[in-house]
Amino acid sequence: MDIAGGLAGLILLSPLLLGLGLAVRLESPGPALHWSRRVGRFNRIFAMPKFRTMRTGAPDVATHLLSDPEQWITPLGRFLRRTSLDEIPQFWSVLKGDMSLVGPRPALFNQDDLVALRTTAGVDALRPGLTGWAQINGRDELPIPEKVKLDREYLERMSLSLDFKIMAGTAWAAVTGRGVSH
Repeated sequence: MDIAGGLAGLILLSPLLLGLGLAVRLESPGPALHWSRRVGRFNRIFAMPKFRTMRTGAPDVATHLLSDPEQWITPLGRFLRRTSLDEIPQFWSVLKGDMSLVGPRPALFNQDDLVALRTTAGVDALRPGLTGWAQINGRDELPIPEKVKLDREYLERMSLSLDFKIMAGTAWAAVTGRGVSH
């Protein structure tokens, strides 16, 4: 299902991918894609593509850890983040097998606190997802222990029907911009 979903996402969204990639390049200097080092299944590091939403030279840390995130986020980047359009290139990671359509969002390589709590909770056994249970239940607004609690809940309740519920909730969150802090 992930391979079919990843391939379908890339094919169906290819005009949008090309248009957004061009818009990112025209707005600010630098590549259209940012390859972020992320923690995958069993804490393996992989490169995850996202549309670049920050100026080149931004520190490689979670946005909430920046002293002034607004100085780094581009105007288009703000829109891409609010609508989750910056995540579309991740269908490539799903197709490659680094990610799943649904699962815990992959942590940054340097989010040691999140990685440690997920490992203790057994969540590291899951392939990270384009979207997940925590994404539709608070997203950026959730403290890390609450995210891990929701990730563990997903691990215990995993099913095709829950995945469809999460995907539908993700579409709604993307349209409304709910839960995005930057």
